[in-house]
Amino acid sequence: MFTSINEFSQEWNQEAASTQRVLDALTDESLGQAVSKDDRTLGKIAWHIVASTPGMLNEFGITIENVGSGETIPTSAKEIADTFRKVSAEVAEQVQKQWTDESLTEVQNVFGRQMPKAVTLSLLIKHIIHHRGQMTVLMRQAGLKVPGVYGPAREEWSQMGMEAPAL
Repeated sequence: MFTSINEFSQEWNQEAASTQRVLDALTDESLGQAVSKDDRTLGKIAWHIVASTPGMLNEFGITIENVGSGETIPTSAKEIADTFRKVSAEVAEQVQKQWTDESLTEVQNVFGRQMPKAVTLSLLIKHIIHHRGQMTVLMRQAGLKVPGVYGPAREEWSQMGMEAPAL
């Protein structure tokens, strides 16, 4: 749980940057990649991250402009990535403007549950991490290079002069 807005901002900026690298690696053709006909496509998951972030913050009591519905998904990978770039900057700015370190301990009703504001910010970060993980699997299935997130991706080991771990 975060004890300061600065602590949140640092983690948000790191996780948003990792998410941005993943979104920047998408192609228009890859957006239709799906695990099955019953599951979200890569494009739907990517757009869900983008569109749900302002929605979650608004639910938490932080006013931020929505970027569209989760129903209308852009067909351009660049549009999705560019929109997240704007959203992620707005998140850091608006949390710093609207909440204080002291307000992080305040308890509020979010999605029908009582939780401290600091926990809601942690939920926001965990939400993008969860969906980013789903995206990387679909990216591999679509034949895309996956950027490393918490360490090098398979293709990045050689750039570091090392051999990738064995399968």
